[in-house]
Amino acid sequence: MQKFIINGGKPLKGEVDVRGSKNAATPILSACLLTKEECIIDNIPLITDVLKMIEILESMGVKTEWIEKRKLKIKAGDNVDPEKMDFSIVGNMRSSILLLGSLLARFKKFKIQQPGGCIIGARPIGVHFDALEALGAKITSENGFYCFEAGRLVGKKIVLKEFSVTATENLMMAATLAEGTTTINIAAIEPHVQDLARFLNKMGARIKGLGIHTIQIQGVEKLHGAEHKIIPDPIEAGTFAIAAAATKGNIRINNINPHELDLVLEKLKELGVNFKTEKNRLTIKPVSRLNAIRKIETRTYPGIPTDLQAPFAVLATQAEGTTLIHDTLYEGRLAYINELNKMGANAIICDPHRALITGPTPLYGQDITSFDLRAGATLIIAALLAQGQSTIEKVEQVDRGYEKIEERLKKLGADIKRVKE
Repeated sequence: MQKFIINGGKPLKGEVDVRGSKNAATPILSACLLTKEECIIDNIPLITDVLKMIEILESMGVKTEWIEKRKLKIKAGDNVDPEKMDFSIVGNMRSSILLLGSLLARFKKFKIQQPGGCIIGARPIGVHFDALEALGAKITSENGFYCFEAGRLVGKKIVLKEFSVTATENLMMAATLAEGTTTINIAAIEPHVQDLARFLNKMGARIKGLGIHTIQIQGVEKLHGAEHKIIPDPIEAGTFAIAAAATKGNIRINNINPHELDLVLEKLKELGVNFKTEKNRLTIKPVSRLNAIRKIETRTYPGIPTDLQAPFAVLATQAEGTTLIHDTLYEGRLAYINELNKMGANAIICDPHRALITGPTPLYGQDITSFDLRAGATLIIAALLAQGQSTIEKVEQVDRGYEKIEERLKKLGADIKRVKE
């Protein structure tokens, strides 16, 4: 177990570079299974979830070699065997669900343990199964494993029951090598979904409809190796922006795509945050007062991402008035509210999806616990702006999505250290 000890009350100052997108890296690594040829992936974030995905690939026989610090050479040659998969990693990692589409397309028969991950509410896997079964897969369960088998995959029109990012990605990967044309209606269009599609097209896939909710995939006989640079992580960019605003800091956030944060920036503007966007950077400047806004509601892209719901809640504790936080996607993402209240926040959990936060309230250092990846990042922000010392338990969760977060915050002037117990 590890924990962070943070002495708060210090504004963040300086510059920080955003790393590659966690949510783009994991499906792109999985997609490398679709070819026996060599792929080169650049701008890989060195975070737990991504490194574990690489471990899973290696356990099956995929050859990897680091060319540079964040550039990886990957070759899923003839010796790759899904039966050798390290299921102990799969069972603790939600992102391993992204192996379904690529394994089905290439091997036609495999089994996989039910993926694990953050406990943030119901995350049904049925939408994945329905979509892959529509292409021709037969799926059964046996002794805690899902067993997949398909004589051949045949493209067709598929209507997803919800805007599922990972189901869209799995279906895209499987459909690239299916016979005929697959049309996905109600497809997710998040930036990382589009980044996966761009990589697949570089490999020789024929995918049209990037950025719209109807995606068309013309199946091809085989895919080839390709080189790709992963997009910057908009969630990380948003997290640093909110941390700067909450601490009344002055920081420049480099290596971002501002258009992927359009609605996030609009909400920051409504709150009264002072910022400036340029081609690939965002500068946050201090303000003396923040104003509450009626509602911060998470939606599928281009809405407010659910992964930034909790950081926005911390900012709301420092705004004048009452703000409704509404996570429309997950019902288990408000546990952090009780930790904020321990620190002095005035917040009420109305139901599993909604909380009311009234501010401004000073926050004070406390012993608090990280319940999941994004809650952990949120409590770090709270501790940074709080007066006194905070201890945050179970910070390994944060390592799943933020690369060496404490080292980067130290460079911005934060008083933070990691302690191993």
